Amino acid sequence: MKLTHIEHIGIAVKDLDSSIRFYEDVLGLKCYAIEEVVDQRVKTAFFMVGQVKIELLESTDPEGPIGKFVEKRGEGVHHIAYAVEGLEETLPELEAKGIQLIDKKPRKGAEGLNIAFLHPKSTGGVLTELCENPNK
Repeated sequence: MKLTHIEHIGIAVKDLDSSIRFYEDVLGLKCYAIEEVVDQRVKTAFFMVGQVKIELLESTDPEGPIGKFVEKRGEGVHHIAYAVEGLEETLPELEAKGIQLIDKKPRKGAEGLNIAFLHPKSTGGVLTELCENPNK
């Protein structure tokens, strides 16, 4: 597996608009994209901090993964995402090493990235996302 950098840190929020205001008005960051990912039942907002993105995630469905996360744990860090080269080939390699995969094949995520999640039971309790830009 070849990780190239931290792609983003995902933060679950109850209210995207008020969270965006905090990041812009208090932290001085600029939201550069808002996007709904329908199949993941989430609306996202992105900020750049140096070379790393912050992704705010608001559930569009209380039964979706972010809705369930916020209900159970409250707002906060949801996942860390790493950029990887060769995502399709990486997943079976990780599974062969005993890593529990949430996604056995890449799927489309926000910003047009191909993504796959690794189960926190296999990653020290941290939900881990692997991302690959199909245009690179």
